[in-house]
Amino acid sequence: MRLNRKAIYVNSMKKKKFSVLVYCFFLLFTFPLLAQKQEQLIGKLVNAETNEPVAFATIRIKHMDLGVISNVDGSFKVPSLFKQSSDSIEITSIGYRTATIPITNLGLGKLNLLKLVPGTINRGDLNLHTDQKKRNFSAYTIVKMAIEAIRDNYPKNSFSAVGYYRDYQLKNDTYINLNEAILEIFDQGFDQVDFMTSEIRLYETRVNKDFERDIPALQKYDYRTGKKIVEKAYLEKYDGNGFTNLRIHDALRNFNDYSYDPIGRFEKDFLTNHRFSKNKDTFLGDEALYVIDGYDQQPSHLAHTKLYISKKDHAIYKIEYTLYNAAEKNLSGVKNKHGHKRKLLFDVVVEYTRIKEKMYLNYISFHTAFKLHLPPMFQMTESNAVLSKGYIGLKFNRPIDSVSARVKSNYALSFKGAKWDIDKIEVFKDSLHIYPLIEEQTMASAIDQIKVAESNNSLVGVRVQNLTDTEGNLIHTARNEIYKQFRELFVQRIKQESRAPFDDKFMNKRKPIFARQVLAPSPKQNDYWMNTPSREKTH
Repeated sequence: MRLNRKAIYVNSMKKKKFSVLVYCFFLLFTFPLLAQKQEQLIGKLVNAETNEPVAFATIRIKHMDLGVISNVDGSFKVPSLFKQSSDSIEITSIGYRTATIPITNLGLGKLNLLKLVPGTINRGDLNLHTDQKKRNFSAYTIVKMAIEAIRDNYPKNSFSAVGYYRDYQLKNDTYINLNEAILEIFDQGFDQVDFMTSEIRLYETRVNKDFERDIPALQKYDYRTGKKIVEKAYLEKYDGNGFTNLRIHDALRNFNDYSYDPIGRFEKDFLTNHRFSKNKDTFLGDEALYVIDGYDQQPSHLAHTKLYISKKDHAIYKIEYTLYNAAEKNLSGVKNKHGHKRKLLFDVVVEYTRIKEKMYLNYISFHTAFKLHLPPMFQMTESNAVLSKGYIGLKFNRPIDSVSARVKSNYALSFKGAKWDIDKIEVFKDSLHIYPLIEEQTMASAIDQIKVAESNNSLVGVRVQNLTDTEGNLIHTARNEIYKQFRELFVQRIKQESRAPFDDKFMNKRKPIFARQVLAPSPKQNDYWMNTPSREKTH
């Protein structure tokens, strides 16, 4: 996202321009589950001390390098076929002790509640270099060393990542427009430009029609008419689809290329664009982590970031990045996670995991909000002068509020431009009759003139205002609906030294991911599964 004085511009790469609104977050999965190829073991992770859900934890089948990420409610599922392997699941999350649980302990047909223990571990048990124990680096220096170490800590050789991708929207905290896919990314290494060199194979895609399909919310962004926009943002013409745009928001993968503002080019701009401070250290497994807070404040925006950096080799495990509109408060009036009431523009979380001393993507989560300009909910659909019976009939598309419907000042009647007063109003469910207060001679003359004109449209004028339907929608009032947009990728397996096959069954990066893309046969399709969210509200 590129910032300027008037607007926040969404993703513009150095050579390939992207307009990116890609948004990720973790969802609840379906319970009861949607039809799957196999039964699932269902678990939920909670904090052992507070019973609060543990979101974004990594659940790995210990000896298979295969796993899943817990959802926002701490829930996860594992195919029941792994129960027969007598293996264990290993659960890790920053700030919690690692838990190892035999899969045979998980029961089918029930929710398995698993508690993770928070806390600290003895400093002597942490994986620290000797010089790290002695030196007290500043926050700026720690981030600088982490950036300088990217080329050593992240893979230069080809590899692939198989994962579960989904995009969806939230309307009034209810999931809509859910799409899901299982895919594999063939990456030539971090020295290469991701969009130009990486290939993606789609193994399975699903437009999940068990969830509401809100057609207006699916339309393209339209800044010319304002029908669908992200406030304070402008979408340029872009070359990539939603998934490739999501990849751009991984600032680590694109460390030497443009990612999004205010991060810019992570390798060159991140230190310059932010101020940093040290937070309390934490750990992941037996590895100690620095926790560094950063922020950037400008007239147009306020940015908060948090980095989790290894004390061993300065590998960056996790980046949280949130951008707010500095000039506007949120509608709820409730303080956000950063302690103020600024309006959210976007939120991104990227986490990496260590495999044989190299760091690979674990998940990426991105979300923002967009405004949809919609036609009036409550409208008058028909007016007809039935003067032979002494009234003008009005019909509406929704049931009328009887109280506002009886207020005479809410209507203005005229005949050939001359105002008619109102005598009485009869109210029905979705229609009403308005009786004008006029003499019989005037009424008869109006009837004759309408017959001659063969239409009452040009002679009888009706204006309606301040009328509401039974749900409080004001007549002829256009409305703006706010939706939350999410896109996310959870990596289930990393294949080191894996290269793209020599065929043409790759995703077209410039074509929508769920629009008749070519599907490739999966070599181990039973190993990968979809964490479909619940159709219930998010809270």
